Amino acid sequence: MYSNSVQIELFIILWATKLIHNRQPMYAVLDKDTIKNEILPHLSVAKRGFISKSSLIEVVNAILYKLKTGCQWAYLPVKELFSGKVLKYGAVFHHYNKWSKNGEWKSLWLQLLDKHRSELDMSSVDLDGSHTPAIRGGEEVGYQGRKRRKTTNALYLTDRKGQPVVMSAPKSGEHHDTHNIIAAMQDMMADMAKANVRTDGLFLNADAGFDCAAFRSFLKSHGVVANIRINKRNGTGNDSIVLDELLYRERYSIERTNAWMDSFRTILNRFDTTLRNWESWNYIAFSVMLLRKWVRKRKV
Repeated sequence: MYSNSVQIELFIILWATKLIHNRQPMYAVLDKDTIKNEILPHLSVAKRGFISKSSLIEVVNAILYKLKTGCQWAYLPVKELFSGKVLKYGAVFHHYNKWSKNGEWKSLWLQLLDKHRSELDMSSVDLDGSHTPAIRGGEEVGYQGRKRRKTTNALYLTDRKGQPVVMSAPKSGEHHDTHNIIAAMQDMMADMAKANVRTDGLFLNADAGFDCAAFRSFLKSHGVVANIRINKRNGTGNDSIVLDELLYRERYSIERTNAWMDSFRTILNRFDTTLRNWESWNYIAFSVMLLRKWVRKRKV
């Protein structure tokens, strides 16, 4: 039988040990179960060579922390983000970069989109372009006069409630939204097909910047109803073009989406010089937005 003082010391040791093993990361964009069940199954795990001795759940959480806060990799607070073996920031970047090189972040998004497409409201969709300042230059960067700085431009398609669905391959900022618009839309529709999201019968809202005959013709040939505001500067007086004003007013949702995307500080400004890594951050943000919505709905 231990004395009271020894019993107290043993209790303190056991209590401290439990805290060390069960302490939670200081910040979580998504809960552990969501990362484990919805994200990790779609990411590759090393079968030989370097194998992480830390929890891959916490590796993903560290990547999401970087996405949300916009901190530099070197300032990633790894001691607070890992409850077991602490990885250096370079090891966390290694995982992110490996999955990015393999195209796994985009693949993850398309598989999540397929699995949870019932969460989408496809009664109408919105199309818009977004210029992102490119702080360090890099691939597909050009001067944009309106922004007065070098930017990268990409097209985003969202559902009626503002959930991002697909994006175009980013292009340098000196190009306007309709530059190679047919090829960009073909790629976006191909991505939707991979996720089993139907495009025929869609009502597509877009502002006057997308008003061109070639784009309208392309959408019509694919069964998409173009609800695009007429650009008076084009000088087109086609009376057959009808604009549903009530539906067009729903475009506010994509402006709200831009605000949601800006809350992920890593994609508010582009610091990645490779286009591959820049796109990957966008697809991770899409995934987080959809999974948050799904988790909230599941808890109701």
